[in-house]
Amino acid sequence: MKRDIVIIGIQAWDIEIGSNCKNIALELSKTNRVLYVNYPLDRITRYRQRRSEKIKRRIQFLKRGSSEIVEISPSLWNLYPSTILESINWIGNPRIFDFFNYINNKRYSRQIKLAMDTLGFSNIILFNDSDMFRGFYLKELLMPETYIYYTRDNLVAVDYWKKHGVRVEALHMKKADLVVANSTFLAALAQKYNPQSYYVGQGCDVGQFDRNKVTAVPKDVANIPGPIIGYIGALLSLRLDLEVLEYIAENRPEWNLVLVGPEDDAFKASRLHQLSNVHFLGNKTADELPSYLGCFDVAINPQVINPVTIGNYPRKIDEYLVMGKPTVATRTEAMSVFADYTYLAKNMEEFIICIEKALEEDTEERRQQREMFAKQHTWENNVKEIVIAIKKAKHQP
Repeated sequence: MKRDIVIIGIQAWDIEIGSNCKNIALELSKTNRVLYVNYPLDRITRYRQRRSEKIKRRIQFLKRGSSEIVEISPSLWNLYPSTILESINWIGNPRIFDFFNYINNKRYSRQIKLAMDTLGFSNIILFNDSDMFRGFYLKELLMPETYIYYTRDNLVAVDYWKKHGVRVEALHMKKADLVVANSTFLAALAQKYNPQSYYVGQGCDVGQFDRNKVTAVPKDVANIPGPIIGYIGALLSLRLDLEVLEYIAENRPEWNLVLVGPEDDAFKASRLHQLSNVHFLGNKTADELPSYLGCFDVAINPQVINPVTIGNYPRKIDEYLVMGKPTVATRTEAMSVFADYTYLAKNMEEFIICIEKALEEDTEERRQQREMFAKQHTWENNVKEIVIAIKKAKHQP
């Protein structure tokens, strides 16, 4: 597009986990100038996390009284704003919340304007990655040529966002020039508030998961007999169905259930730890994950269906499929795009039936089909869909 693009969101550039928004920014910066803005500190975060090295750095900018623009590449910059926002989510009255939220937005917008002037940005596209509160008034304050709201999680189902978010996000979507979503479920929700809402898919760093490069078997898997039914990712009871995992392990003792990832308290206290065919291998580095996935006979994603998870695009499914692995997952609307390449289960009984089919029907031809399908889900293709959505919205009356 060869445009100036400002990106705000709920994840700072120095976040330690994977970030959709960072990947989108990197892809956009190949043909555009991009300013990626870290969210400003609020008073409570400044106090509670003041010993964190990341927060210490931001506090230095506050004390200095000037923001910092870090060049990531010749066409991509990262802004550390030197302003403090009021911590307002505890406020119950919507009018009082909106009053202070506007003040926060004004402080935020001043920092962005200064950076835009420094970089010579004009006629910007403003891309908001789900920052429904801090970004609510930025369309009016920054007056972008195009304002995009990006939804990738059903945040209003989470307690922190629910209090004011149910009201504010609906209004936010309504006034955006367009809404883009990474799942069909979230796109359908957005359509209720803005007819210019589009499903744009999801990118994935599938290049890391190349089954032809996986040769070594990790030591902690080498002595586990097959068939191995495996999961890779954080073991969180909010997102994963413990009952399904327990049911699989107890009803198919001849299968070995291998779980790779850090556990929350519910998983640590679960019956799974008492079952001899369940193996918790702990957290692994990103570079190690393909070797573990390569050992699985079937990869699974037994997702709990709740308001938080129901609309999520499951990035791990792309990782499973690009390695050619037969995959069994919970049937959700977001999984509909994978229906031809996975086995989808509605309950614990169906999970066992689907795993049995996955083991029986696996062939090299099917592995290649899964791999080719997943390789379509690149960040380049994701950004192409966003650009198409922008063009569609501009041609609507």
